[in-house]
Amino acid sequence: MSAQLWLYIFIALIILNFIFSNVLEYLNDKNWKDEIPNELKGYYDKKKYLEARDYKKSRGKVSLISSILTTILTIFFLSSGAYGFVSDYIHEFNSSSFIHSAIFFLIFYFVNLIITIPINYYSIFIIEEKFGFNKTTLRTFFMDVIKGSLMSLFIGGLLLAAAIFLYDYITEDFWIWLWLGLSLFVVFMSMFYTTLIVPIFNKLSPLENGTLKDKIENYSKEIGYSLKNIFIIDGSRRSTKANAYFSGLGPKKTIALFDTLVENHTDEELVAVLAHEVGHYKKNHIKQGMVFSIMQIGFMCYLFELCVKLPDISTALGAEIGAFHLGLIGFSLLFSPIGLILGILGNIISRKNEFEADNYAKKTYDGESLKLALKKLSVNSLTNLYPHPFYVFIHYSHPPLLQRLKALDTT
Repeated sequence: MSAQLWLYIFIALIILNFIFSNVLEYLNDKNWKDEIPNELKGYYDKKKYLEARDYKKSRGKVSLISSILTTILTIFFLSSGAYGFVSDYIHEFNSSSFIHSAIFFLIFYFVNLIITIPINYYSIFIIEEKFGFNKTTLRTFFMDVIKGSLMSLFIGGLLLAAAIFLYDYITEDFWIWLWLGLSLFVVFMSMFYTTLIVPIFNKLSPLENGTLKDKIENYSKEIGYSLKNIFIIDGSRRSTKANAYFSGLGPKKTIALFDTLVENHTDEELVAVLAHEVGHYKKNHIKQGMVFSIMQIGFMCYLFELCVKLPDISTALGAEIGAFHLGLIGFSLLFSPIGLILGILGNIISRKNEFEADNYAKKTYDGESLKLALKKLSVNSLTNLYPHPFYVFIHYSHPPLLQRLKALDTT
């Protein structure tokens, strides 16, 4: 294909993605129902329920503005040849593959920051503040930006250097070695994320002695599963929203509870949430997810090698000199529809796993306590109780609340 045709394909994919995403958002908005579900009538009053609707609309408007800005800017960069111009300009002063690519990505990284910082600021300090969620201070906000940027540049730089090294020194099938390297990185991050990355942004504290810890230890003995690495995260520094997650493999497996979760739920509800997280491990969901991710990475690496070795892609982006990073830009644009399909498949598997983890918690501990916890989490986070089925199919990694409650009543 000619470079001009590649350019048309890139722009068409961006426009189609914008239209598809926003039509989906429109359908989801229109699916809202005024009636409070019977299952939540004891938890939502009319005022709180309308607040959940307004919260969703407010977030949707910000998301639309962000989507419009990103789409317009990306099409401008493509149609004007800005990507190629910047790449060729950098090449005039430095021909090193890594430095060339590093400076290129650094420039566009800061362009992205200029757009995202104001949007994130508005989301946190206007919308989240309006609905009573925000606890973030200006200092914390900007420290998060600085820390996140430094971490992204450090990790991204290492991965970029490794990828360019493989590309420069392995002429054929370099994607296999890239796949191996990225797979090892994913496994490493899965094992050490909670102990290495989380402390950069949050304070982790071991669960203190008390009734909650006693009940967790009793449950642990009953199911024959070690629950030693349980930490409390100071999520209340940023938001009133609550969460819990499971990470790590083998001896590094860790369960993290937000302090907001502990403060707003009974011991029984918290143990039920932990039982759900244990269910993921017992049902091998963690390993399944890891295998799926590694296979997806392999497919991506194969397609990436095809893109990076096509000179017409660099030309389509406005460059006279082909470059590794331009191939990566082209790949990211071409991969978007494939990524959507893989994302849908991953979400289907994830929703199935959530039902299984819920059922595990019900059978090994208490389904009613889990239901109460899920209801409280939904109300406190003002979640959408009536998402459109197609929106759920595309985007939801967890089943909607009403489906989970129904499954807990019937399984």
